[in-house]
Amino acid sequence: MARLVKKVDRKQGAEAGALLSIFVYLLLSAGKLLAGGVFGSDAVEADGWNNLSDIIASSAVYIGMKIAKKPRDCNHPYGHSQAENISSLLAAFLMMSIGIDVITSGVRSLFGKEKAAAPDVLAAVVALASAAVMIGVYAINRRLARRTNSMALAAVAKDNLSDALVSIGAAIGIAGARLGWPWLDPLAALVIGAMIGRTAWEVFMETAHTLTDGFDEQQLAVYKDEIAAVSGVRDVADIKARMLGNDIVLEVTIRVDSHLTVAKSHEIADEVERLMRNRHNIRATHVHVEPEAVR
Repeated sequence: MARLVKKVDRKQGAEAGALLSIFVYLLLSAGKLLAGGVFGSDAVEADGWNNLSDIIASSAVYIGMKIAKKPRDCNHPYGHSQAENISSLLAAFLMMSIGIDVITSGVRSLFGKEKAAAPDVLAAVVALASAAVMIGVYAINRRLARRTNSMALAAVAKDNLSDALVSIGAAIGIAGARLGWPWLDPLAALVIGAMIGRTAWEVFMETAHTLTDGFDEQQLAVYKDEIAAVSGVRDVADIKARMLGNDIVLEVTIRVDSHLTVAKSHEIADEVERLMRNRHNIRATHVHVEPEAVR
């Protein structure tokens, strides 16, 4: 019962972090898109589109978290945990489309025939204020991600930090334009568009890797060494793992003394499961026991 309550609290904490990001991004994207148009800054406007793409990503993560909480049913015997990864994949495509639009707009401004006027200094103030806000949101979400052990929220926190850096870059572009380099502001917009595209690509690759049952080989080696050290385990014949949403499912084949009773072999398997759950918070460890070959 205690573990169930703790798991519910963990998921609620992760959802709270995603909701915080959505709320802040809504305010910042509206403010930046307005400020970019009023103060004549392509970089701030591009940063506003960047935050709009972040709303999509954070919303997808939040919706995925809500769906992932649904209990398993006859059509989903393993539950609905993969919903979070599928929504992240959709968010990657949407983010990429916004990045392409921002790059296209930046190229048009950079190589247009009309020389763009330097943006108002207030545009730089908006960008720096946004950076300060996002650093605060990053700190909150990073703390929440560590406390809730949420991989999805950790990714959102990294995106928060990236957005803070993008806003600082926009402010630098505006400052350069004010100092007599008007091309620096649309160039900053190009860089921001490229960063949106890069973030979308990273989200796509990470999600695709997870959905195709990819797993970190180095981490798998750590699990293997620890299981091999469990008392009664003679050898780890096979081990593999995959992600089920934010949870790890581990499958391992161990060899034990062929003269052990079924009950003793079962005790060893239980010890392996406890070790992986307590040390690595692994949701499920499926242990297959085989007798050690007689030499």
